[in-house]
Amino acid sequence: MIEQDYRNEIRFCGSGGQGIIMAAIILAEAAGVYDGKYVCQTQSYGPEARGGTCKADVVISNQEIDYPKASRPTLLLAMNQASCDKYFLDLKPTGLLIVDTTFVKKVPTGRVAALPFTRIARQTIGNELTSNMVALGAFGHLCKTVTMQSIEDALMARVPKGTEDLNLKALRAGMDAAKQLDLCTLPQLVREDDE
Repeated sequence: MIEQDYRNEIRFCGSGGQGIIMAAIILAEAAGVYDGKYVCQTQSYGPEARGGTCKADVVISNQEIDYPKASRPTLLLAMNQASCDKYFLDLKPTGLLIVDTTFVKKVPTGRVAALPFTRIARQTIGNELTSNMVALGAFGHLCKTVTMQSIEDALMARVPKGTEDLNLKALRAGMDAAKQLDLCTLPQLVREDDE
């Protein structure tokens, strides 16, 4: 069977200091280095960096990538209300929105998976700074764009030395939280060529 061409556009967004860019880099390395897919990762953030809005796009494909940014993401992960409000309209109508309900209180209607990533990081891991890895674990479980083993391998290679176990625990906590969602109510992600 011949695999159809696909292009998955993913956007992670939140505040500077939430680890959005690190999560996107780990996802990109998991897809490219460990899963052998074509991948491109770009990022942008406000001049104030910490506390300002930031976004990181990851494009994953089985063909060479001609445009490196996500113009109509099939998946949007929003870690705060400002970024959810700013980027939600870019999401494809068939896409999936994943939000951190610790900070996103006004959740748009539609295809949404809502989990309290930051609260999970505080209560389960004891470190709010791991909320990005909690979110990445939930993303990996829900979307299956990249294998969880590849995400774990990329995480172990990328995070600062001495924090590997803490970050891996956070990743798995996010995965476990996503398993508790009612999967019957969540959409399957639609590839670009399915439209």
